[in-house]
Formats: sequence, structure tokens, C-alpha cells
Amino acid sequence: MNKCKLGDLFYIKQGYAFKSEKYVSHSNYILCTLANFSESNNFKFSPEKATYYPDEFSHEFILCENDLIIPLTEQVVGLFGNTAFVPKTEEFQFVLNQRVGKIIPYEEKADKLFLHYLLSTQLVRDQIEATASGTKQRNTSPDKIYDVTVWVPNIDQQRIIGRYLYSLEQKCNVNNKICSELETMAKTLYDYWFVQFDFPDENGEPYRTAGGEMVWNEQLKRKIPKEWKPGKLCDIANITMGQSPAGESYNDAGDGLFFYQGRTDFGLRFPTPRMYTTSPTRFAQKGDILLSVRAPVGDLNFAMEDCCIGRGLAALNSKLGSQMHLFYTLAGFQQIFKVMDGNGTTFGSITKDRLFDMSVVIPPDEILMCFEKRVKPIESKIEKCEEEIRELTKLRDWLLPMLMNGQARVK
Repeated sequence: MNKCKLGDLFYIKQGYAFKSEKYVSHSNYILCTLANFSESNNFKFSPEKATYYPDEFSHEFILCENDLIIPLTEQVVGLFGNTAFVPKTEEFQFVLNQRVGKIIPYEEKADKLFLHYLLSTQLVRDQIEATASGTKQRNTSPDKIYDVTVWVPNIDQQRIIGRYLYSLEQKCNVNNKICSELETMAKTLYDYWFVQFDFPDENGEPYRTAGGEMVWNEQLKRKIPKEWKPGKLCDIANITMGQSPAGESYNDAGDGLFFYQGRTDFGLRFPTPRMYTTSPTRFAQKGDILLSVRAPVGDLNFAMEDCCIGRGLAALNSKLGSQMHLFYTLAGFQQIFKVMDGNGTTFGSITKDRLFDMSVVIPPDEILMCFEKRVKPIESKIEKCEEEIRELTKLRDWLLPMLMNGQARVK
């Protein structure tokens, strides 16, 4: 292992300060920002949140597939050291925005895949964090990153390690894609039945399309199926608002109950246990839906086990016997939740009263049970995929420090 500075291995090209007054509703260029870094050391992208820019900038800032990018501002605690590979795109190109850097390895000094994992080690994260400036949002710079001390193997061993760890990450990404496609299937069925009201009628035909009777409801200000009724979220769900326990009870040693303060540890379906508390105050039961009630409002997960929830979360379970109907009902509130993100003086939130009083349409029990029966197998496949992701992630996280400090080798 050779001792060196990160500046001996690569340099960082900084992004451009694109002018907000030039943003457009659509173009061939989308800004690559801090929001594109996930807590899981990956690239994330939501088309509905994309920022488009016209072709009025130097093309040196256009990013290519597999470019490695790094945040220079810690928008979320723990983001320093995270990197991401730019994905392949067909209809647009990402461009390098300010406070994001592109890592360019020096030839025969560093392997790009290896750097992706080296930068995520605690050794590197701690050094970047120690020299960061600012209070609300902490900032670093290329020069500060260059000054980080590391120990690295020769370039051949770097390539072997990088390829092996990346193969684990790719398996996780494939499973994530499968999960996303399965969730789209379930959501499409929910929309078809409970938004368009084309659930199967007594003859197996789509209710509304087949001429099923629709009745005007004054409370909801719209037509709903004849036997359906209006209600509030609290009519279909038991809701527990979170409350944070005393700070001195927090620990990462496994003492007490799993504790989730907010959505920081959320995965695709289940949160990753990281923190515990010996003085739990508010509880979620295994299988409860966890809803983020502080910015970003509306993110959803399921509790894998009994746990304590902090003030950033609410726990919900169905009063009607269909947890999946409740889950997709909450998912359908995303536009409303998005408005909530703009409420409050410092960050967005939704109040208990507002959450409890959200308007819903309540279908007959037989429709709910039929939907639950249809969707449950899809949900089981999603759970299986996420379990595989967790196991692969555990393996990667166990191997990473040993591979990086030379305790283990890949043949």
C-alpha cells in the first residue's frame, strides 16, 4: 500500500454557475446538481424535478455516461465522500452545475471505479468533514479534497478491487430497477381502480367505462361510484405522529429499539437500521407505513420491525384491512405533499390536523380485499428484491474497509 494525497490521484473539474433566469421548461440539457447524489453513494434522478437549460453555455460542461461526480456542498449530512456515476441517457444530456465536481483520474495513477469506493471510506469522509466550512450547509473545495491522505494499492490491484465492488453495486442497481418496474405495475392498478374508478364490476368489466353509475358528491366536489363514500385519512388509517426521545438515549451500539428520526435512512421500501434509542416514546409496529412529515414531505417506507419514530415521521396502518390501498393512497397525495414542502419558516412540514383531515374516497370492503389480493404478490417480489439489495450492501460494506486497507485481496 502506498501513502499519498488524493491530489496525486486525480483532479476535479468544477461546475458552471448556470443562471436561474435562463431556466426553461424543456431542452436537451438538464443540470446535474447536489440533488442527484443519493445517500447510498449512487446517482438518483426524478424527471419531474429536473431543471432544464438552453444551449447557451460552453459544452465543456456536458457530462458523459460513466463520468464520476462529487458534491462540494453537504446538502444532506453525510454526503461528503459520496460520488456517483452519470447514467446513460437518450433524450437529453446532463451538464455540470456549480458545487458539483467531475473527478478526472490521472492515467496509470488511479482507477475510476476504485476511486468511487475509496472516497466513500470513513477515513476520507472524516478528513473532508474536518476541513469543511459553513454552518447551515457545509462546503469543501477541490484543494481541500486534494489534501486528504490515503493509502492505495498499485493500479492493477485498484482495477481488480474496483471491478469487484462495482459488480455488487450493479446487482443492486438491477434489483432496484426491477423493484421500480413492479411498483409501477401496482401503482397503475391502483390508479385504474381508485382514481379512474375502472375496478371490475359484477361482470368483470371496468366499472366506469362499462357505464357504472357515478354520483355527485358535494363534499369531494366530484362524482364517485354509487356505493362509495367520502371520508378523511383518519377514517381509513390509524395514525401515530412521531416524537423524538431524549438525545442522550441515542446510540449505534444496538442498545434498545431501532429509531428513525426522519426519512434519512429510507430505502426503496424499508429503512436501513442505523440508530437505536433506550428511551422510545412513539412507536411504529412491524408493517406500518412510515410517512415523512418534514421536508421532503411525503416520502414513504414500511417498518421492517417494531421501532421508535421521531418527529420527522408518522406511522400509519389501515383500518380497512388493506395496507397496500393505504400505501398507494398516500403515494397519490404527492402533489399535495409537495406544496407542504414550501410551508414553515425553515423547512416544509405537514401538521397533525392537516394530515388527519386529508380527503379520501372510501370504497366497499370487497373492492379493497380484491385489490389487496392482486397487489400482494407484486409487493412480495419487491420485498424479496430489497432483501437481496440489503444483503449485497452488507457484503459490500463489510468488504470495503478491508479491501481498502489491504487486509483482504480479490483474486
